[in-house]
Amino acid sequence: MTRLLLLFFVLTTLPFAHAQKSKADPFSQNQYPVYNGPGLGLTFDRTGRGTLRVWAPTAEALHLRLYAAGQGGPATATHAMQRSTAGTWTLALPAGTTGFYTVQATIAGKAMAEVCEPYARAVGVNGHRAAWLDPATAAPTSWADDLRPKPGAPTDIVVGEGSVRDLSAAPTSGIQHKSKYLGLTELGTTGPSGVRTGLGHLLELGITHVHLLPTYDFAAIDESLPPSSTRYSWGYDPVNYFVPEGSYATDALDPAVRIREYKQLVQTLHDHQLRVISDVVFNHVADAGTSAFEQLVPGYYFRHNADGSYSNATACGNEVASERPMVRKLIVDCVSYWAREYHVDGFRFDLMGVLDLETMRAVRVALDQQDHSIFVYGEGWAAGPSPLPEAQRAVKANVSKLPRIAAFGDELRDGVKGHYAHQAEGGFAGGQPGLEESVKFGIVAATQHLQLDYAKVNYSKAPWASQPSQAISYVSCHDDRILWDKLAVAHPTLSEADLIKLDVLSNTIVFTSQGVPFLPLGDEFLRTKKGASNSYNLPDSINQLDWARKAKYRPVFNFYRQLLALRKAHPAFRLPSQELIAQHLKFLPGTPAGTIGYQLVEHAGGDTWQTITVLFNGTGQAASLPVPIGKYSAVLRGMEINQHGLGPIMSSGTVEVPGYSALVLVQ
Repeated sequence: MTRLLLLFFVLTTLPFAHAQKSKADPFSQNQYPVYNGPGLGLTFDRTGRGTLRVWAPTAEALHLRLYAAGQGGPATATHAMQRSTAGTWTLALPAGTTGFYTVQATIAGKAMAEVCEPYARAVGVNGHRAAWLDPATAAPTSWADDLRPKPGAPTDIVVGEGSVRDLSAAPTSGIQHKSKYLGLTELGTTGPSGVRTGLGHLLELGITHVHLLPTYDFAAIDESLPPSSTRYSWGYDPVNYFVPEGSYATDALDPAVRIREYKQLVQTLHDHQLRVISDVVFNHVADAGTSAFEQLVPGYYFRHNADGSYSNATACGNEVASERPMVRKLIVDCVSYWAREYHVDGFRFDLMGVLDLETMRAVRVALDQQDHSIFVYGEGWAAGPSPLPEAQRAVKANVSKLPRIAAFGDELRDGVKGHYAHQAEGGFAGGQPGLEESVKFGIVAATQHLQLDYAKVNYSKAPWASQPSQAISYVSCHDDRILWDKLAVAHPTLSEADLIKLDVLSNTIVFTSQGVPFLPLGDEFLRTKKGASNSYNLPDSINQLDWARKAKYRPVFNFYRQLLALRKAHPAFRLPSQELIAQHLKFLPGTPAGTIGYQLVEHAGGDTWQTITVLFNGTGQAASLPVPIGKYSAVLRGMEINQHGLGPIMSSGTVEVPGYSALVLVQ
């Protein structure tokens, strides 16, 4: 009950307080009342009677039109909706009603466009019309018995990122339902030389959470056309936030199929102890002007410049005004719905730094009503200036104000591999000077540590994470060049063997760092996008996982699998608090330029190993690093891992580390 009261306070009291302070707000609550009740969108009672409630406070009239099909054909009926409380309009239709519907507002005497209302939970092809359908009736067998896998600590999480389509699209995947939700439900699939593919690969790799690129209904793919390997999209162009994307379903025309098959995907991953993270894009929509937001409540859902034009902190033509009460409510209602109806276990917020702090806190509170272990993280930056001051937005510098919400650590990312936009510029892994402190910043998960010189960090000049669970450790994701391609461009004269060393070193740094490690799926076998720096709309031939590379680079994959197992077996690499990191992680003084060394001491985190010494050499030449005198056992050396030991190493005060490599010693 206490949490419910807190959620009510966050969603209602704070917006009222903000509105009182902002006297110039053109969207005052007198004209735009806040609806705090339940039941926006289409809901059903036990008899099957459906009630639609739509918020359109400035409308003079609102009409619902019924259609027999998801596209084409005339309306079969038109109903005038009735004005209700707090700017909402309602209409109830009897049990047995079927078909599709749109809503159309009349505002200032003008008939606006027919749209699919913002809370639509089932839609027809391409999402132009909502479906009069209860999503609860579209479920696989035993869906009611589906349970989330048992949670560990947040720092136990290992995220693997991929697109539904990329994971199964390759002709060599051995997967029947290529590019579909069902493709990730198939077990026992194999590719070239018998390598495991799809779901079997995820299980073999050892991740805990599968981060799927957007799976809500997006605009770029015409679902009415036959599938094509050349028509592709990551999906960062939202249309209907509450509905799964139809192009990943086996039948986009039947609104129940995408709902049932998405649930089947989640159920299958849960059955195999994998949690599911949904990539959500609340910072912008595909097209502001034609959106349901603009057609039902003009101006309200978007931020604007002083001249009235759409502001553009997203670099996508518009930015959503998350700070307005009914926008905040939609975002909170949406993630709550996906967690409840689809059993989603986490959310990755695209350009989280565009959204306001209060909304992100409200998201956290609402999800906690369902399950405290639902993981929330996002990009703590924007893509341009916003009218909303940075002090009010969920950027990295404000993450300490967002308990149990994490952000990506681009300090580590660019420190290790080189600047994301300066493609020819290498990083610590490759010998670029001056990046040691940036990498160390990531090693301690962006938390406070007395041995760091924050003035030398590439981006943030102060720690931004209160706890390590607030920092995502990574060197690559779907954006920009994939790791292998970035290394090849930044180091064009290196041999393939040396590039493999840099690749392995890069993610060895990630998976021995504190925080929550993140891996774009395919990196574990040197995935390439053939040099593409932005593959958001490039064909399957560029984006699909090439399973032949898993067969070709099997030793690399085996190393990654063992690297994840090493982290899982040793809690010293996943300490749960800033205090424990400060107590147990000690950087070694006097390391040469281009190298880093540190120790995890005194059975850190209850580890069976008393002392773990981690040494990185980013240069191409062997280097002697200072290591306290004593006898050690090597457990990781370059591309070799053996938790039982690779052999003894005696330190007389220094230990030699080969170029482009890591060395992990234990006592």
